[in-house]
Order: sequence, then C-alpha cells, then structure tokens
Amino acid sequence: MNWLNGKRMRLVVVGIVAVVVLDGGNVKADFTFGQPTNLGSTVNSSYPDVPDFFSSDGLVMYLDSADRPGGYGSWDIWISTRETLDDDWGVPVNLGPPVNTAQEDLCAYIAADGLEMYFTSNRSGGYGGWDIWKTTKQTTERNPEGYWTEPQNLGPLVNSAVLDGLPWLSADGLELYFHSRGRTGGYGHDDIWVSRRSTVESAWGAPVNLGPVVNSSAGESCPTVSSDGLLLFFSEDVQSPLRPGGFGDSDIWLTRRASVLDPWGTPLNLGPIVNTSSYDGQPRISPDGRMLYFCSERPRGFGGMWGDIYQAPIIPIVDFNGDGKVDTADLVMLIDAWCTDDTLYDIGPMPWGDGIVDIEDLKVFMKYWEQENMPGNPQEN
Repeated sequence: MNWLNGKRMRLVVVGIVAVVVLDGGNVKADFTFGQPTNLGSTVNSSYPDVPDFFSSDGLVMYLDSADRPGGYGSWDIWISTRETLDDDWGVPVNLGPPVNTAQEDLCAYIAADGLEMYFTSNRSGGYGGWDIWKTTKQTTERNPEGYWTEPQNLGPLVNSAVLDGLPWLSADGLELYFHSRGRTGGYGHDDIWVSRRSTVESAWGAPVNLGPVVNSSAGESCPTVSSDGLLLFFSEDVQSPLRPGGFGDSDIWLTRRASVLDPWGTPLNLGPIVNTSSYDGQPRISPDGRMLYFCSERPRGFGGMWGDIYQAPIIPIVDFNGDGKVDTADLVMLIDAWCTDDTLYDIGPMPWGDGIVDIEDLKVFMKYWEQENMPGNPQEN
C-alpha cells in the first residue's frame, strides 16, 4: 500500500469517485452524496415549496410555500412534523399570524433553544425591500399557532435600504449569516454577509462581507452552516450572473474551513448528482450532518417555479482502500491512524469528521461493516 504517503491527494466524490480541479489544484473532501429523492406529494404541492430549517431531533421541518391554499400571503412559513426518523413527513400546517402576513414571509431559522425565530419579510416597518425579523415564544411545544410574539425588525445596522434576508445562525448563536442584494461593499449583485455578537444576549454587530473567496461577481445566496461550523452551503441567485463551472440554472456550492477561526476556502460545486440543468437551490443541512435538503425544478416534480423539496444523504467515505467493500483491510487502516488527525479516516461524528481519529469514527465505520459496492478513495497508480 505504497499509496499511503504524504503525497496522497484527497478527493471530492460526487456520486462516483472523481477529482475536481479548481484554481490549478486538487480539492479534497471525504464524503459523497446519495441520489436525491423527492419528499413526496404530502409535503410538496403544485406550488413552490422550499426547505427552511430542521429541529435537532430531525422531527420538525419548517418550509416556505408560495400561494399554497390556506396561506395568508404570497410566501408563508409552514411546519411539517413526523413521529420518528423513519416516518414520512406530515401535512404542512401554516404558522399563521403574527409570523405570516399578507406580505412575503419566508426563510425561518429557529435558535438552538427553540424559542427564537429569525426570518425574512417585506412587511411594513422595515428598512429595505426585504429585512430580517425576529420573533420569540415561551414554549417549545410543536403546536405552531398562537405562540410566537409580534416580530421585531433587527434594525438598521443589520438591515439596510436594499434587500437583506435568508438568515442562518451558527449553532452557538454568535454568527448570523445572510444574503444581501446590492449592499455597499459587496463583490456582486448578491453576496453573503455575516454579523457577529459576543454573547447571545449581545446586540448584533455591523455585518461583514465574506470576501472575494466566497463571494464573486456572480450571485451568492441562501447560506447554510453545518452545526460544527466547518461547512457552508450556498446557492446562486438566478437574478444574478451564475458562477462558472456550474451545471444549470442555479447550483448548490460548498466551502469549508479547518476550524471556526479559519477563513472559508474556495467554493466547490456539489456536482451532477445534486445539481442538474434545472434550478437547484436553498440548501439546508440536517443538524447531524447526514442529510442535505434543497429545492429543485428538476423533471417529474409536483411544483412549478422553485420546484419541490428534495433530500440527498451525505455519506462518509469508509472504503479507504477503494476496493468496493468495507472489510478488515479498511478496519486495519483505521486503527493504524488512531489518535491522528488524518482526514482520510476522520469520518465522524459528522461525515467530514471532527479533527481526530477516535471512537466516533469507529462508530460510523461499523455502520457500513461488510457492505459492498461502496464508493471509496482509489489507490494512486
């Protein structure tokens, strides 16, 4: 196994094992995506349906739908629940007022304690076309109606005279990522910005553009950060130029960083399993990092513009020697890397690891024990 050396290149695997080359170098990752599936006609409709947020237990989904019967305006926020992770999602229920109005209300993010909701709205009392608003409640009960307080605008430091919205908080509640269109200091028509605060009780600071590595002259939108803070998914805004290297009308991209203190790296396109020649956008990652949700206009869906909600499993690469099966040879390789930071074997608890090869990685590995036809890292020639 002379391929196990310091010159080994990590691979981005998208459905099949493939090397992705950007900016003259090989980009490295250690997970792949399974085939996307439509969430079905109970959740999706003939109207636009878009995923927003998933509870930490994976049993509650917030979503947006435009003009769906039973709504209050153009875009409303809805909630769907299920009893177990193996159950199908239930019929969506409208959140109702005061969150939803006759205006556009969408893109909800629920704070870790379940008692704060950030969302986008163009209701009166804002500062621009869209603004970010916040509402609170006193209970975490799932009944969606009657609990949320009257929403409050985040104010003119976060919001501006242009369009600001699509909020996503870091798991610790100290970073607020959002999309802004036409804000001074950007790199394109649509950029991703971040506002920070020192504690969850502190006020949000002045927003900072994520910079020219992530943002470009194209349109970057719909930011979503993994619960460990190391991956940032985003999609393109169709009203702006598209990033080069894509597959269709709008694609989903990914950037990562080594730690929460490091800068974000060069974005990677998720490839042709997730992305298609149709619109693919609004990525949302489950709290456990095992599932990617997004909306798509790909064929054979139920809706029109913006399409339906789909899910694609995020699968760690556990076939370390690339022979198509997970067996003793791979286990020995994992044990040899024990207590190191070798990213090839760092596959848990998130599919992209946590910085050390330990029992968490063994737990993930054993879930795939003796499975065959697994995607893996091919040996160097």
